[in-house]
Amino acid sequence: GRLEAVTQQMGYHPQYLDSFLKTQHYLMHMDGPLPFDCRHYIAIMAAARHQCRYLVNLHVLQFLRAGGDPQWLRGLEFIPPKLRNLNEINKILAHRPWLITKEHIEKLLKISEWSWSLAELVHAVVLLAHCHALASFVFGCGCEQDEGLGGQGSLKPLSLGNQCFCEATAGNSCSQELLRINRKRSLDSCMELDSLRERMQRIHVETEGRDEMRLLQQDREEGEGQGAVAAVHFSDPSTGLSPFADTDGEVTGATNLACYMQDPDFGYQDFARRDEDQTQVFRVQDYSWEDHGFSLVNRLYSDIGHLLDEKFRMVDGLQSSAMAKRQGCEPSVFKRGIWNYIHCMFGIRYDDYDYAEVNQLLERILKVYIKTVTCYPEKTNSEMFDRFWKQFKHSEKVHVNLLILEARMQAELLYALQAITQYMI
Repeated sequence: GRLEAVTQQMGYHPQYLDSFLKTQHYLMHMDGPLPFDCRHYIAIMAAARHQCRYLVNLHVLQFLRAGGDPQWLRGLEFIPPKLRNLNEINKILAHRPWLITKEHIEKLLKISEWSWSLAELVHAVVLLAHCHALASFVFGCGCEQDEGLGGQGSLKPLSLGNQCFCEATAGNSCSQELLRINRKRSLDSCMELDSLRERMQRIHVETEGRDEMRLLQQDREEGEGQGAVAAVHFSDPSTGLSPFADTDGEVTGATNLACYMQDPDFGYQDFARRDEDQTQVFRVQDYSWEDHGFSLVNRLYSDIGHLLDEKFRMVDGLQSSAMAKRQGCEPSVFKRGIWNYIHCMFGIRYDDYDYAEVNQLLERILKVYIKTVTCYPEKTNSEMFDRFWKQFKHSEKVHVNLLILEARMQAELLYALQAITQYMI
């Protein structure tokens, strides 16, 4: 029932890992508006939207240990209506967060036997966004495959920089063969990064911009085939889970992910679609995490705002000095391009950003990978991971997946908290 595979990957960036674990512990185990068993069941509902067996099984174990009713594990039909009513915003936040409105919030808060309080709802929304984004990281870094829960292979790294990360706590060391392979991969990476460095340097001399909606439409036109590419090894949501043993020898597990979902066909759609009226973009100048979301969430769920803010700042401040040296540019340029591209896919716009940089920084095959991990992580597989990331060291792959995790979580929170703000006004 622990996050060993996740913490192993995040361990490449220890400062971030510390911030993540503090937030995870606070959400699940410290004082808060929601009962402990409900927290883990909400996490199960969130992870099930992306068919993330790793997280579902982890929270099934913790739900039972928190004294949860085993009957609830039979599916949504067996849980209290109050929890079941959360299904609609779980579905919307997971796939199309721009559709959430103050009416969704009002429906949950209306006075009835099963009504939510504002504090409970904020706790639930943060849990949902946290688990949706964590599912992206789980699939993006191969934790689902590593756990052997139906994945298509292992994405485990060979080393942590020059330090072995194989059973580090036990003091084991890598073999000479693994070190030789790592040296060869490092040389290959340097050569493969030449083209990326050239693209990044061109940003400083090219000024012609493109509107971010055109960027999304171009993605759609280019990527009609990406669904087929990404769908390799796509898991059937109705596939059963095999029970597994935890460290205490208990055997448990979800038998059917579909029982935790309603409307399983509801999924991500491109924010900008040619055959629909243009959806209203979300302007960060009008509602931002720093100026609006932070204070609201911190007021209704004490201290969680500080923990989330620290995590957002931590991922933004992570150093990729080796990557920056090879590319001959500031890592902040590359990181901002990825962050803004992810927010762009959810309809969030920064008026002070030239979205032409995204196309110059990120080759199409890399954009497809980022979009897959962000929008439909369950379609990610080891073949995509290896093919799309040859020019990065493993620690840099993890770094980019952390950017995906945090950018996605913030996007969901911005939409949900804005809807709550509109309801309160």
